[in-house]
Amino acid sequence: MKTGPAPAAMPDATTPSAVSARRTPLSPKKLLLSKWTAVQPVNREKHFVVVRVIEPEPPAVRIEQVELEAVHSRRVLQLHWRDLTDPGVWRQGWV
Repeated sequence: MKTGPAPAAMPDATTPSAVSARRTPLSPKKLLLSKWTAVQPVNREKHFVVVRVIEPEPPAVRIEQVELEAVHSRRVLQLHWRDLTDPGVWRQGWV
Protein backbone atom coordinates (compact mmCIF):
# COMPACT_ATOMS: atom_id res chain seq x y z
CA MET A 1 0.00 0.00 0.00
CA LYS A 2 1.41 3.38 -1.05
CA THR A 3 1.15 6.34 1.19
CA GLY A 4 1.16 9.76 -0.37
CA PRO A 5 1.33 13.15 1.19
CA ALA A 6 -1.34 13.87 3.77
CA PRO A 7 -4.28 15.86 2.37
CA ALA A 8 -4.18 19.53 3.20
CA ALA A 9 -6.49 20.59 5.97
CA MET A 10 -9.54 22.45 4.75
CA PRO A 11 -9.70 25.94 6.28
CA ASP A 12 -12.77 26.43 8.41
CA ALA A 13 -14.97 29.47 8.00
CA THR A 14 -13.24 31.41 10.77
CA THR A 15 -9.64 31.32 9.53
CA PRO A 16 -8.38 34.59 8.02
CA SER A 17 -7.53 32.90 4.73
CA ALA A 18 -11.08 31.59 4.36
CA VAL A 19 -12.57 34.99 5.20
CA SER A 20 -10.39 36.83 2.68
CA ALA A 21 -11.10 34.20 0.01
CA ARG A 22 -14.85 34.79 0.33
CA ARG A 23 -14.55 38.57 0.05
CA THR A 24 -14.24 39.75 -3.52
CA PRO A 25 -12.03 42.78 -4.00
CA LEU A 26 -13.75 46.00 -5.02
CA SER A 27 -12.73 47.81 -8.14
CA PRO A 28 -13.65 51.50 -8.48
CA LYS A 29 -14.33 50.95 -12.18
CA LYS A 30 -17.06 48.40 -11.42
CA LEU A 31 -18.83 50.32 -8.66
CA LEU A 32 -21.26 52.24 -10.88
CA LEU A 33 -24.88 51.14 -10.18
CA SER A 34 -23.80 48.69 -7.47
CA LYS A 35 -26.15 48.30 -4.50
CA TRP A 36 -25.20 48.79 -0.84
CA THR A 37 -26.90 48.43 2.54
CA ALA A 38 -26.03 50.59 5.53
CA VAL A 39 -25.52 48.49 8.65
CA GLN A 40 -26.90 51.33 10.84
CA PRO A 41 -29.69 53.12 8.93
CA VAL A 42 -30.08 56.85 9.51
CA ASN A 43 -33.40 58.62 8.78
CA ARG A 44 -34.84 55.36 7.43
CA GLU A 45 -32.15 55.37 4.75
CA LYS A 46 -30.77 51.88 4.49
CA HIS A 47 -30.46 50.99 0.80
CA PHE A 48 -28.16 52.91 -1.53
CA VAL A 49 -27.04 52.78 -5.17
CA VAL A 50 -23.75 54.11 -6.52
CA VAL A 51 -24.96 56.69 -9.06
CA ARG A 52 -21.65 58.30 -9.95
CA VAL A 53 -17.96 57.51 -9.79
CA ILE A 54 -16.22 60.86 -9.50
CA GLU A 55 -13.34 61.14 -11.95
CA PRO A 56 -10.32 63.14 -10.73
CA GLU A 57 -9.19 66.25 -12.62
CA PRO A 58 -5.95 64.84 -14.02
CA PRO A 59 -6.92 61.52 -15.63
CA ALA A 60 -3.72 59.86 -14.43
CA VAL A 61 -4.87 60.09 -10.79
CA ARG A 62 -6.83 57.22 -9.27
CA ILE A 63 -10.57 57.36 -8.63
CA GLU A 64 -11.25 58.14 -4.97
CA GLN A 65 -14.83 59.37 -4.53
CA VAL A 66 -18.25 57.92 -5.33
CA GLU A 67 -21.78 59.25 -4.92
CA LEU A 68 -24.38 57.05 -3.28
CA GLU A 69 -28.07 57.80 -3.64
CA ALA A 70 -30.54 56.68 -0.99
CA VAL A 71 -33.36 54.66 -2.55
CA HIS A 72 -35.93 55.89 -0.02
CA SER A 73 -35.27 59.66 -0.06
CA ARG A 74 -33.04 60.18 -3.13
CA ARG A 75 -30.53 62.00 -0.88
CA VAL A 76 -27.00 61.91 -2.31
CA LEU A 77 -24.04 60.98 -0.16
CA GLN A 78 -20.43 61.41 -1.28
CA LEU A 79 -17.68 59.28 0.22
CA HIS A 80 -14.35 57.64 -0.46
CA TRP A 81 -14.96 54.41 -2.37
CA ARG A 82 -12.75 52.35 -0.03
CA ASP A 83 -15.09 53.19 2.87
CA LEU A 84 -17.49 50.67 1.33
CA THR A 85 -15.09 47.86 2.31
CA ASP A 86 -15.77 48.40 6.04
CA PRO A 87 -18.17 45.56 7.02
CA GLY A 88 -19.17 47.43 10.18
CA VAL A 89 -20.70 50.22 8.10
CA TRP A 90 -21.62 48.82 4.65
CA ARG A 91 -22.74 45.51 3.17
CA GLN A 92 -22.72 44.82 -0.54
CA GLY A 93 -26.17 44.23 -2.04
CA TRP A 94 -29.55 44.97 -0.50
CA VAL A 95 -29.78 42.93 2.66
